[in-house]
Amino acid sequence: MLTHDELKTAILSDPVVRAEYERIEREEMPMLDAILKARTEAGLTQTEVAKRMGTKAPAVARLENALVTGKPSPSLTTLKKYAQALGKKLEIRFVNPA
Repeated sequence: MLTHDELKTAILSDPVVRAEYERIEREEMPMLDAILKARTEAGLTQTEVAKRMGTKAPAVARLENALVTGKPSPSLTTLKKYAQALGKKLEIRFVNPA
């Protein structure tokens, strides 16, 4: 039986898998980190955010997961409601790549 680290090493030895893993780390994790940080700073649980959004906690969990996986992609309306539930305003910008 492989340990987590051994399994990760084995999986990431595939160049295609490694490229996707690195893309997710580079492009998508900062967005999720920002969203989770905003929720943490607001001192809210997924259940509390869901109540403020007029939905249920599993929907918020799916939203947060969708932001990582991109499947399914949340609508701008949903992201605005999430931001409002945190006492924030959604802002989308185009920036030059690093």
